[in-house]
Amino acid sequence: MESSSVFRNPFRPGAGHTPPYLAGRKEERREFLKLLNQDVILSNLILTGLRGVGKTVLLDTFKPLAVQKGWLWVGADLSESTTVDEERLATRILTDVALATSNFVYDRREMRRPGFGHQVDLFNATLNYPTLHAVYEQAGGLVADQLKAALTFVWQALRASPNPPRGIVFAYDEAQNMADHAKKDEYPLSVMLDVFQSIQRQGAPFLLALTGLPTLFPKLVEARTYSERMFRVVFLNRLDPPDVREAIVKPIQEDGCPITFTEESIRQIEEHSGGYPYFVQFICHEAFDVFVSQVTTGSDNPSVPIEEITAKLDSDFFAGRWSRVTDRQRDLLYVVSRLDDPESEFSVQEIVELSRELPVKRFSPSHASQILSALINSGIVFKNRYGKYSFAVPLLGDFIRRQYPAELQPELIDERSR
Repeated sequence: MESSSVFRNPFRPGAGHTPPYLAGRKEERREFLKLLNQDVILSNLILTGLRGVGKTVLLDTFKPLAVQKGWLWVGADLSESTTVDEERLATRILTDVALATSNFVYDRREMRRPGFGHQVDLFNATLNYPTLHAVYEQAGGLVADQLKAALTFVWQALRASPNPPRGIVFAYDEAQNMADHAKKDEYPLSVMLDVFQSIQRQGAPFLLALTGLPTLFPKLVEARTYSERMFRVVFLNRLDPPDVREAIVKPIQEDGCPITFTEESIRQIEEHSGGYPYFVQFICHEAFDVFVSQVTTGSDNPSVPIEEITAKLDSDFFAGRWSRVTDRQRDLLYVVSRLDDPESEFSVQEIVELSRELPVKRFSPSHASQILSALINSGIVFKNRYGKYSFAVPLLGDFIRRQYPAELQPELIDERSR
């Protein structure tokens, strides 16, 4: 099987790695194009969903769409250290902008420069970081005022350049890491919202595109209530069955691929991946290597060792998160995993009632609420605006049930069926 050594495994289960074939997500791309076509920026984008649904990958595919439409693209991951205070956030944004604008040269005589006085003549005619930082420092006032001045200057300079762009997309991944810190009198999240709402209201076509876990949007609304009107929230769900099948089959239809998955193998991958892009890539990556090995050794009926792959997935994806959960938190999560549909929403009352029927210490409403708050902080659970909770990690319920011996999982009697 010489071709098997030449044809590399096409599947890429790494975090944020672009898959060989991006299945589905057509409606999300259409929604982004609508936002790019705004004459005045009235709506920004929040791309949210559980881990493993492909938020980062989809955001990366938006960049060429924006560039093709004449937009500049800036952005990065928003780590907690980047957003720990207002100054660091401002530095992050100005640095990102400068990377995209440092090649722009403008005619200073055509610039409208209110508020900068004669010192503006010291600026060079290039929109690099020294220029942006000088504008920022000379603007005075609060960090938000300085950042507004610098970004307004950027747009005025871009408009005065020979080939002005349509606008700038500010794309930030892992945006759920942003937070205000009242005890330290630092409000980086509020500053970002204030700055972009202000400059958009003045007509600057600067579009925010944020991705993050489902905790992101409630955080934004809590920081500034008007955030609810600033953003179009796109929630990424699992792929539809036809798209899952394409994600499995398309990468191995290339010339030179030494294997094909059997229909039974495809069905197993569809079922055990749950339609989540990361799990599709993970299982397919492992299955591809197994199939190549089996075909090379002369097997006439290669198959997917789903139990072994599931065990590796448990170790690589779930175990690290599970190890950070306390014993009592594990009890509560086990109760949730025994609900009829643990991948959907659940309530405190459901946990309290079901805990009476399972081999765990019962939960009171207040205790369940306290534990859920801790699990939210650790990124295991999130709470939506309707008072319901959900797992922030896909297929976590299946993993949890695998951690408990069968004798601790008695079949529950559905009282409603009596």
